Amino acid sequence: MTTRDVVFPAGRQALYERNRYSPAVRCNGLLFVSGQVGSRPDGSPEPDLKAQVRLAFENLNTVLKAADCTFDDVVDVTVFIVNPEERFETIWEVVPEYWGEAPFPNITCVGVTWLYGFQFEIKVIAKLPTA
Repeated sequence: MTTRDVVFPAGRQALYERNRYSPAVRCNGLLFVSGQVGSRPDGSPEPDLKAQVRLAFENLNTVLKAADCTFDDVVDVTVFIVNPEERFETIWEVVPEYWGEAPFPNITCVGVTWLYGFQFEIKVIAKLPTA
């Protein structure tokens, strides 16, 4: 088996080690980013929904930056929302702040019943910059 080419953003290693996953893995020119939530530095959820979504994007951007990527390099997005019927519109008021300009990446939105105390999670696949 090939060793995984893992990307770790500065300052969050303890969170990933405690929960036993990699924040992102480089493979064949792509970056596969684990789901990012609006967690504070100690790992606890940000209670305000809009602030939680902003923090999830900030955490995502930190992982992307550690791999020399930006959201403009993202080609595939999956978001998970607890109770989307109630929360989707509020979340989508924040998303344009981070989404950039057209053409946009593709997206899959999944309604879920539980996200470990969070209301929103985003995972992406990005194209790595060429050397």
